[in-house]
Amino acid sequence: MLQRSLLRAATVVCAVGLWWLLTATIWSTNPVLSQIGPFDAVPSLIDTLSSSTGWSNIQTSLTRLLLGLLIAVVVGVPLGILLGTFKRVEEASTPIVNFLRMISPLAWAPMVIVAFGVGTAPVVFLIAITAVWPMALGSAAGVKALDPGWRDVARSLGAQPREVIRSVVVPGVRAHVLTALRLALGVAWVVLVPAEMLGVDSGLGFAVLNARDQLDYAALGGNVLLIGCIGYILDGLFRRLA
Repeated sequence: MLQRSLLRAATVVCAVGLWWLLTATIWSTNPVLSQIGPFDAVPSLIDTLSSSTGWSNIQTSLTRLLLGLLIAVVVGVPLGILLGTFKRVEEASTPIVNFLRMISPLAWAPMVIVAFGVGTAPVVFLIAITAVWPMALGSAAGVKALDPGWRDVARSLGAQPREVIRSVVVPGVRAHVLTALRLALGVAWVVLVPAEMLGVDSGLGFAVLNARDQLDYAALGGNVLLIGCIGYILDGLFRRLA
């Protein structure tokens, strides 16, 4: 455990050192990149965490993320169980599912803004449409991984199809659902930031865009660093959950 922690710490130190080296030498003549080094971004990050505006943006982004993930779970898990349980349904819907999941979530942005207007709703929708496919496919994979004998035993005891799904399938796919949730979190967090640049006036994505518009590149670097740190923490929490 200690050796692994030291190895990770050394890797972080090397990465920060390389970051500083690039901004201090190769990028030193670039008026933009020279301002996003660690000695600029880290103090800006501390300032952000010391301000109420910074915490408000964090809270707003996390709220949008959780709402989008909640919708993805509510829609994706039943859809995945349906696809995994009934082979004909899976065969019939595979072309549509594969077609929709290969569309970039941000490609929906113009239509979503027209439908919902500017604000939280389109951001939540884009997160949900991003995360629903990992949830659905992960749940379907969990159903297929179940021992068919479990369902056979339940049927032999007189369980109806709905009871089999509730008592056997749903508990059996829990591990796959949690793993899918971690994957969904990763892609949703990546989409959240550009989605918050679509006309909203709060959130971490807005903070990045606002820093760019104000030519405050140290703040831009600090916000990018903050996004990475929060994403790392969230992934660690979901990894423990899974």
